[in-house]
Amino acid sequence: MVNASINEVLSRTIITSLTVVLVLIPLVLFGGEVLHDFSLALLMGVVIGTYSSVFVASPILVVWHVRTGGTLMKKK
Repeated sequence: MVNASINEVLSRTIITSLTVVLVLIPLVLFGGEVLHDFSLALLMGVVIGTYSSVFVASPILVVWHVRTGGTLMKKK
C-alpha cells in the first residue's frame, strides 16, 4: 500500500519541486545579497523536503506500523 501511494504522488512531488527550483535558481544567482541567502535556504529546504518525502517517510511509516502491531496490507 505504501509503495502504491508513493508511486501515485511521486510525479506530483517531482513536478512541484522542479517548478519551485526553477524559480529559486535565478533568485540564488541574480538576487541581491539578502535574496541570495533567503532563496538558498529555500532551495535547500525544497531539496531536503522532497528527498525526505520520497525516500525517508515511507520506510519510517512501514517500521512504525510494524512495531505498533499492525499488519502490512498487500495489494490484491
